[in-house]
Amino acid sequence: MTSNAEVADRLEEFADLLEAKDVEYKPRAYRRAAENVAEYPQDVAELAEEGVEAVQGIDRVGEAIASKIVEYVETGKIEELEELREELPVEMGALTSVEGVGPKTVGTLYEALGIETLDDLEVAARAGEIREVSGFGAKTEENIRSGIDFARQAHERQLLGDARPRGEQVVTYLNVSDAVRRCELAGSLRRWKATIGDVDVLVGSEDPEAVIESFTDWGYADRVIEAGDQKASIRSDDVRIDLRVVDPGEFGAALQYFTGSKDHNVTLRNRAIERDLKMNEYGVFDVRDVEDDDQRAGEHVAGETEKSMYAALDLPPIPPELREDRGEIAAAAAGELPDLVETQEVRGDLHVHTEWSDGNETIEGMVEGAAERGYEYVAITDHATGSGMVGGVGLEDDELREQLDEVQAVDERRNDIAVLAGVEANVGTDGSISVAEDLLAELDLVVASPHASLDGDGTDRLIAAVEHPHVDVIGHPTGRYLNRRPGLDLDIPELATAAAEHDTALEVSANPQRLDLGGNEVKQAIDAGATIAIDTDAHHPSSYDFSRFGVHTARRGWAKAGDVLNAQPLSKLREFLADGSPT
Repeated sequence: MTSNAEVADRLEEFADLLEAKDVEYKPRAYRRAAENVAEYPQDVAELAEEGVEAVQGIDRVGEAIASKIVEYVETGKIEELEELREELPVEMGALTSVEGVGPKTVGTLYEALGIETLDDLEVAARAGEIREVSGFGAKTEENIRSGIDFARQAHERQLLGDARPRGEQVVTYLNVSDAVRRCELAGSLRRWKATIGDVDVLVGSEDPEAVIESFTDWGYADRVIEAGDQKASIRSDDVRIDLRVVDPGEFGAALQYFTGSKDHNVTLRNRAIERDLKMNEYGVFDVRDVEDDDQRAGEHVAGETEKSMYAALDLPPIPPELREDRGEIAAAAAGELPDLVETQEVRGDLHVHTEWSDGNETIEGMVEGAAERGYEYVAITDHATGSGMVGGVGLEDDELREQLDEVQAVDERRNDIAVLAGVEANVGTDGSISVAEDLLAELDLVVASPHASLDGDGTDRLIAAVEHPHVDVIGHPTGRYLNRRPGLDLDIPELATAAAEHDTALEVSANPQRLDLGGNEVKQAIDAGATIAIDTDAHHPSSYDFSRFGVHTARRGWAKAGDVLNAQPLSKLREFLADGSPT
């Protein structure tokens, strides 16, 4: 069965190969189509069965691209894409995972040096061959060489935004089976880590054979890796999914154990030992006067539910996002676990783009999408010009003033949602802001983000932006792209202390490619007294769905609703924007 993600991947590859061959305009059309296909709420394969005209119902998918989608669904390939692959036989995904290497660079290096793989790239960089190519130099070559190891490691892990939907899809599928009593995601995916190795799925059943048969017959299973009596593994869209079937009476124990983390479990097991208990994947056992070292030896006192596992150790249930052995067990024992922010507590989005810059929708369309989610407010924050803005997507000050009038007009027409006029300004290497002071003063909200020179220590740079009187939010502070570039090194406690002092929020970008700040940084920021904002950086209304990834990332940082700027009502938001006081 062809998935939306699979189709979107082919369109992205099409765009990369066209860009590598220096074709104008078409790559952007394919990328926009890929984004909308990936986020389309129905199976694109079903539309394709109805024909090209039905596929054209997807936003930004024209007749030419729709016909290629139909061709792929029907035949498993796109002839024109196959021709491009023959003309440019490169491992595009692996090569572009190196920071600074985009499709055009791949095309240039292939033509000049015949580079097709990461190994080829590394050999050429170490041999000093890249610097000899026109348009390159010693510095570029060194940056490429230093980024290869990071790219190799990153290529082994999946983004949460890719793996989580696929995991949820398989859980939904398995739950239909009569043989399945309970089914849950486990592992780092259940802890909502930014990247994961494999998708772990746990099933409670008295009939493991039927469960495994159903699992391996799943329509989205591209390949069965292995299938045993109680475990099986498949690959789906390059994601490995591991299934484990356990006795329903031990499901809670297995869920707790296989959710992890390892360090969290070790600390729990030590707490059990202090109470003459044994805790493992089969349950909690009273082992007083028990000499047998069998894992199920002793009186079974907990295991059917995860809640019972923690209760046996005199603890309340600990949310999966907190299970990293960072003090959560001591906090639970003391009754001091935070009341973590929930997705439904987010009241609006403060970082949104439209077709005025690099978004895919009108201002009215983005506002309507936010209103349909039940948001109380939304901020339009298109890009300003500045370093790091590629392809002319940034707005000059006169264009921003023109947009300000339109945003205010939209706000006046709506009585169901407040529309704030904002900007995403660029933070220069010296901390300067790329928009005129008088214009910044007119806007309702200013997001300031780093977009260029994203290596080395950026703490002083961002502190300078934090101290700017008109900056309200520091957007995606490190500038990282998961699996592509690590971003700035930041002293988060120092930055957060300055942010708290100057009433500036630090963003958790919910875009699954960023999740910036990450969970550890969120905890440091909150501990230093800073306010955070959970934004999607949405370029299309469907991207508002990313909010949950940001919320769970914030939960990994122990964030409560009171710590989150856009979990506050509009009146409190306006207070913060006016004088920095959200309470």
